[in-house]
Amino acid sequence: MIPFYDPLLSYEENYARGPFGLFAEKPVASLADTEPRQRFLGLPVHSTFGIPAGPLLNSRFVAAAFAHGFDLCVYKTVRSRATPCHPYPNTLSVDNNDDLTPGQTLIAHTCAANEAPRSITNSFGVPSQSPEVWQADMVAALRSAQCGQVLIGSFQGSGEGVAQIADYARAARLVAETGAPVLEANLSCPNEGKKGLLCFDHEKVSAIVDAIRREVNDRPLLLKLAYFEDAAALQTLVRAVGGKIEGFCAINTLPARVVDAKGQQALPGAGRDISGICGAAIRWAGLAMAQKLVALRAENQLYFTIVSNGGILTPADANAYYQVGADAVMSATGAMWNPQLAQQIKKERCHETA
Repeated sequence: MIPFYDPLLSYEENYARGPFGLFAEKPVASLADTEPRQRFLGLPVHSTFGIPAGPLLNSRFVAAAFAHGFDLCVYKTVRSRATPCHPYPNTLSVDNNDDLTPGQTLIAHTCAANEAPRSITNSFGVPSQSPEVWQADMVAALRSAQCGQVLIGSFQGSGEGVAQIADYARAARLVAETGAPVLEANLSCPNEGKKGLLCFDHEKVSAIVDAIRREVNDRPLLLKLAYFEDAAALQTLVRAVGGKIEGFCAINTLPARVVDAKGQQALPGAGRDISGICGAAIRWAGLAMAQKLVALRAENQLYFTIVSNGGILTPADANAYYQVGADAVMSATGAMWNPQLAQQIKKERCHETA
């Protein structure tokens, strides 16, 4: 299966030429219902399955995802200023058939043609076009959504301290100006953590949420989180902001040291010895976070939505998340190599409820 994001090309080439494979073709048939029968954050949807921030680089990718039945699509995280991507390569296949454990070193290699890897590196940083470019393109992406489909605008602030808090609010306003009905604040990019990921600093997260709400308070806000090993820290965060927002998205990638077959750093450039890992290797962490958030929601009598992702390659993987209480489920790695995944999941869930 040819992936819709080609790991053998640079990010810039993918942005200019993609998507590829079946995503570049019109689907044979749609499995969408005539009328949406489900709800996501109060919005009517055909399904609560989609693609998270990451592989949908621009409006062409988003339009293809919607056309292939991914009803929740997150436009790749944008910034208030143009930001370059990490050098090529960004996506490598990693040799790991088990759960990724803390401190583990993985061997990486070029993705084989037409062979779907189970786990990959995700080493892009958070590249962004300038607002002049991405705002117009996000508007185009919104136009491609059909009845029962929702575009989510993901964004991230730049800078440090107070300046970063203000920039999150600025980026939120820029996304809101496109008309995106749902906002997602990315607090968990593994390539951006200086002294730990932002989502682990509950006081700063609370300040960011307050700043965003002062700037934009007329549509749902989601927070994108990493995996929390510390249950107490997650509880503190949920209690601090769980009543101020509409939902949490979890998880982002898990970090791991990545080397080539000779034991040398696999991804070129300073600071890239550690990469975010996606795919089957992190499924355990995604499921664990879903369970933790479900429990904390009930314990604290909160009503936030839980959007889960991590290692969803098959309909059975998605169903495991729904069974533990996730309200919506998304797939990046699985969807990249299987554009029919959303239709397969819809077909299986229809059979289960028939």
